[in-house]
Order: sequence, then C-alpha cells, then structure tokens
Amino acid sequence: SGGERSPCLFQFHQDGFLVLENFFTPEECDSMRKQIQGIVAEMEVPPHCRTEFSTKEKEQLQAQGSSDYFLTSGDKIRFFFEKGVLDEKGNFLIPKEKSISKIGHALHAYDPVFKQITHSSKVQELGRKLGLERPVVVQSMYIFKQPGIGGEVTPHQDATFLHTEPLGRVLGFWIALEDATLENGCLWFIPGSHTSGITRRMVRAASGASTCVEFVGSEPAYEDSQFIPLPISKGGLILIHGEVVHKSELNSSESSRHVFTFHVMEAKNTSWSKENWLQPTPELPFPSLYT
Repeated sequence: SGGERSPCLFQFHQDGFLVLENFFTPEECDSMRKQIQGIVAEMEVPPHCRTEFSTKEKEQLQAQGSSDYFLTSGDKIRFFFEKGVLDEKGNFLIPKEKSISKIGHALHAYDPVFKQITHSSKVQELGRKLGLERPVVVQSMYIFKQPGIGGEVTPHQDATFLHTEPLGRVLGFWIALEDATLENGCLWFIPGSHTSGITRRMVRAASGASTCVEFVGSEPAYEDSQFIPLPISKGGLILIHGEVVHKSELNSSESSRHVFTFHVMEAKNTSWSKENWLQPTPELPFPSLYT
C-alpha cells in the first residue's frame, strides 16, 4: 500500500534499479540450474541453425529462419546460441551445453520450476510492495553468459524492446543463479538514467522486409564513467526499471554467470505496443503475476 513505501523502494525510484541480496535460497537457484540442464540435454538443434552457410541465398534463408524462430518464440521454449559455436553444417564445435547463449521466452509459462519461481509468494509480495495492481508476465529468459565466450550486452534500455504507452510500466526481475562478478560479466547501470524516456525502439518490420525487426532512433553514446557495476551473490535479485540504461561486459573468466530473468508489465491503464516483436498469443495471453 502507498503508506508503507520502504527506504529501498525510494532507492529504486531514485536509481532505476534495486539490489536485493539473498532473495532466493541457494537451493532454489540449484533447482533452476538442474532444471535447465535437463532442458539442454533434451535440446535438438533448431533447423534454422543447421542451414549451411554457403550461398548468399542460403544466408538469407538462414537469417529469415533465425528471425522467424526468434519472432515466434514468445510463447515457446527456444534456444539461442553464441556466435561461432557451429560449423558450416550446423554441428557443434564445442559441447552443446557450453554453446548456448540463452533460452526464451516462455519458461515462466511452460516449465514447472520456472513457473513456480516466477509466481513465488516472495515475488508476488515484492510486486505488491512496488504498488503493482495488475502485473502480468510478458517474457522470461535463462541466460548462460558462458565462460570465455559469453558476449557483451551493449548499453540499452529494456523499453527499447518492450514498449508500452505510457512508459514506466515494465520491470525486469534479474536473478543471479551463480555469483555475478566483475570478472564474469555482472550488470552495470547508469543511476537515475530511467527518467528521460527512450531514444530507440525495436519494432516489427513491414511484412516482406529482409529483416523481421528494425530500429527506430538511435542509442546515444554513453561514457564508461557513467556506469557503476553491481556485482551480486548467488540468489540475489536485481530489479530493473524499464528505462534504466544498463549493460554487461564480455565474460572473459573461467566461470559462467547463469541468470533467470523475467519482465513484468503493470497492465492497469497500459497498452502494449502492437509494434513490439513480442506479442501475446491466443495460446499464451500474458499471465497474471498474482495467482
């Protein structure tokens, strides 16, 4: 309720992010990691990854296949790979469990372990503390940040990809399943950068275009000195305002940095952009966070 805005929520509104250490137990983290191991063990390489990269035409088919695979992943559990892990025939050059970049975007809906975590009483209670009245879950991802090859994530705002009218209705829940350190690619934020709107949007391209999405506007050049790092221990949660600028560096360490993350939208008096790549489907309307 409005009366009990705690100091930490004040911090969230001021910075655009909030670190909550030990939000989940080590056991909860391990159960997610174990569940994902099983999912990866069963994984078939998606057909679009198997296209041989020979002719220009085949490359276009490959790109189209990749984009369709991505665009239609909102209500499925799908696999996305790091660059350079497949040979030209689509075979793995390294063990498949080391090659995967992320799994998205509906673990929260279709996997019992991730569903339980997403709708856990702790998360629901936090939603209520934040004053969310009709929160819905729009997407989720398991991110691996593989040792040595886990790519950097350039500075961005989540609302670039998940646009709402009005802005300020999207919130990321980012859960460290292993310690996130300076060495293995923890998040970096520009405190207070969530107050001046967004400069870039990713929108669905017109049908028949060569790419499935395009960017409107551009990302300004940010100074490295503006960012502060947020290392966090296993089980910690970082709340991420939809417009705060954040990034992560390449993982050049020997250890992975597994994360489960999901995005919530306050659906009350909010419209979800029809131009977003991610759209609710008849099979999966955005589920309510509160159960």
